[in-house]
Amino acid sequence: MSADMALQAGILAHLAADAGVQALLGDPPRIHDRAPAGAAFPYIALGRAESRPVDGDDTTFSEHRLTLHVWTRRHDFAEVKAITGAVAAALHNAQFTLPDGYRLVLCRCVYTDHFEGADERAVHGLVRIRALVQTV
Repeated sequence: MSADMALQAGILAHLAADAGVQALLGDPPRIHDRAPAGAAFPYIALGRAESRPVDGDDTTFSEHRLTLHVWTRRHDFAEVKAITGAVAAALHNAQFTLPDGYRLVLCRCVYTDHFEGADERAVHGLVRIRALVQTV
């Protein structure tokens, strides 16, 4: 398993266990790697992810930037802002376990963004995460 896959697994598990996220997206929450056709709204889906090595003197690190997409069918921004807020709160400065071989050093919410969806029926939100992962 790669560091980016380990981080993805850790983020998805951490969000799925978060009470604030569950309150807005159900239990189990509607969080998808890639949303299936006909997915129930609202939901979160993984988006763009980038990784790069930032090795230290004696340790292997990698920096990751991951975008989470939030989709709702509400015609106002209240629901999408509540969900992006819950996701940001759950992940900003969070400490959670990654699969064997990796350790989360840092997890930060870089920004959130909210806008109309392309189909004029959806409202779309983004949560951008920056993380530092150590290979152990």
